[in-house]
Amino acid sequence: MTLDRFYPIFDHSDWLRRMLPLGVKLVQLRIKDQPPETVRAEIALSRDLCRAHGAVLVVNDHWQEAIDLGCDWLHLGQEDLDTADLEAIRRAGLKLGVSTHDDDELERVMAMDPDYVALGPVYPTILKKMKWHQQGLPRVTEWKARVGAVPLVAIGGMSVERAGGVFEAGADIVSAVTDITLNTDPEARIRQWLEATR
Repeated sequence: MTLDRFYPIFDHSDWLRRMLPLGVKLVQLRIKDQPPETVRAEIALSRDLCRAHGAVLVVNDHWQEAIDLGCDWLHLGQEDLDTADLEAIRRAGLKLGVSTHDDDELERVMAMDPDYVALGPVYPTILKKMKWHQQGLPRVTEWKARVGAVPLVAIGGMSVERAGGVFEAGADIVSAVTDITLNTDPEARIRQWLEATR
C-alpha cells in the first residue's frame, strides 16, 4: 500500500470532519492530555470518518486504544517505544510509523522493521519544545539513503512553499501541523497542499 505524500496532523476529529471532504487521504490524530474516555471517543469517531472518506488514519501514541478500536496505523515517538507493547501491536496487525531525530534512534527503529520513519524537525518548529535543532535538507537525503524502501516522512516547520525542496531531498511524505491549523483559511491551505503534493 502506498501512502499519500501529504500527511497533516490534527488534535481533534472536528479537523478531520472539515478536511477529509477536501481530499486528504492520510491523517494523524494526535491527542494530548485528555481523559481516557475522550481519547477513545475521538479515535473511534476519527476512524469512522476516515473509513467513510477512504483515508488512512494514523493514531498517535494511544496504542492500546488503537488495537481495541480496530485501527490500522499507529505512530509512536521515541518515549512511547519504551512503554508500548510492540509484540501486541504487531499481533493486532497494526502498521507502525516512528519518529527519529538522531543516529541511535534511527538504528533502534530500523531494527523494528517500521512501516515508515519520520525525521524531524527538518526546519525550526513552533509546535513543541525539542532538544534537537533543525535537521536540514542534507539530513533528509542521508536518512532516505539509510532507510531505503521504507517511506520517509519529513516533519517540522513544513509549509507548501518548502514541500518541493523536501521531496527533492528525498522525503516520500511531508507532514504539516501549524501551517494548516494556524492559517487564517485552513481549507484553502489544504487545497494548496494537495496541489503541491499530488
